[in-house]
Amino acid sequence: MTTFSTLPLDPRLLPGLDALNLQTLTPIQQQALPALLEGRDLLGRAPTGSGKTVAFALALLSRIDLGLTRVQAVVLCPTRELADQVGKQIRKLAVGLPNLKLSLLYGGVALQPQIASLAQHDPHVVVGTPGRIQELLRKKHLHLRSVRTLVLDEADRMLDMGFEEAMREVVGRIPADRQTLLFSATFPDAIRAIADSLMREPVEVHVEGAASAPKIEEWFYEVTHGQRIEHLIALLRAHQPDACVVFCNTRQDVSDVATQLQAQGISALALHGDLEQRERDEVLVRFAQHSCRILVASDVAARGLDIVHLDMVANFELPTDAESYQHRIGRTARAGRDGVAINLVSPREMPRALALEKARGAAINWGRIPPPSTRQDPALPAPMTSLRIDAGKTDKLRPGDILGALTGSAGLPASVVGKIDIFPTRSYVAIARDSAGKALDRLRLGRIKGRNFRVRSL
Repeated sequence: MTTFSTLPLDPRLLPGLDALNLQTLTPIQQQALPALLEGRDLLGRAPTGSGKTVAFALALLSRIDLGLTRVQAVVLCPTRELADQVGKQIRKLAVGLPNLKLSLLYGGVALQPQIASLAQHDPHVVVGTPGRIQELLRKKHLHLRSVRTLVLDEADRMLDMGFEEAMREVVGRIPADRQTLLFSATFPDAIRAIADSLMREPVEVHVEGAASAPKIEEWFYEVTHGQRIEHLIALLRAHQPDACVVFCNTRQDVSDVATQLQAQGISALALHGDLEQRERDEVLVRFAQHSCRILVASDVAARGLDIVHLDMVANFELPTDAESYQHRIGRTARAGRDGVAINLVSPREMPRALALEKARGAAINWGRIPPPSTRQDPALPAPMTSLRIDAGKTDKLRPGDILGALTGSAGLPASVVGKIDIFPTRSYVAIARDSAGKALDRLRLGRIKGRNFRVRSL
């Protein structure tokens, strides 16, 4: 069985396969689709790019009754970026299903338009993140009592990002006689436990190339309370991470640590629950665009945070339990890269460190703080600077328009232009730090798509 034509597919799905020019089954599709089309639960270990999205999309679409205007399939994803990708793939495969409604429900965007869309009539398919779907359920704008298929995509990342509670609450609102599909790049004990509690005799499939367990180098450093910040600075200067999240247990510590790092010439921003959504968006954009090296965050503020290439995680203070610790350090060592986790432990926190050691059944590594440098301490500036343009999707602005303005009339080489992010009314572009002033001046004097927009440096 190597082609889609050998499968007992609903004829309505064939136009979608033709539109995507899909003919040959990938290994994960060969293993999974026969069981999925029979309605079996499935536990799949598969990496990104394996073709798993097409497999579960065909499964859930084959069970959709277009005459029933109720939510019949839910796909939970760890990030809005993945939810967007999954939603686009399902829509393309559903080209032969007239009037199928699919709703994307995730955080980081306004809630009201999502509520308004749900108020018109229920979608057939919901793709989104656990936190936003949980919120809409609690507000009674979303109803899942008719769901037939549940997909947990990249479940290990959802656990790493602290979504287990929200995930379980959402699943608890879905009928128990559903079909459940769980896909994960790794199978830690926590994933096994979720599978055991949510699934019924699942078929298990595995394809080569699935990621092995992340390689995280963990170090613990004994400090006094008054030494925390100076020792954190020493460790950051020793490691010189390109991207690091420093976790604090209180909102006050988040602000204080970020301020003290900035005072020492270290590029840092604070992320805490008191920030307005726009402020939070700009902090995360700057971090993702490498115009900030160190993100200082609380657990609540970091919920749903997903940075693919994170060199290091630092615990300014140990969390109170082993599960929270794993969620924190699980944000590094992704996409095939190794990572580092450093932990500052005061005598008062020593019981937490010992409990962590007991929970994992292995000794933890204790390190020495590097001695102060005899030379002038180096600053840790960010390699990029983010520029904000007061125009976005509603102005029909695209990344290519911004890149064209910078490399055309502004005369900058494309090599100094980094990541570009477009929001409804704002856009952000990363520029190499040494070229940011020139880019700002040229954009203010020039035009983008023939129009003048307000531009400023963040």
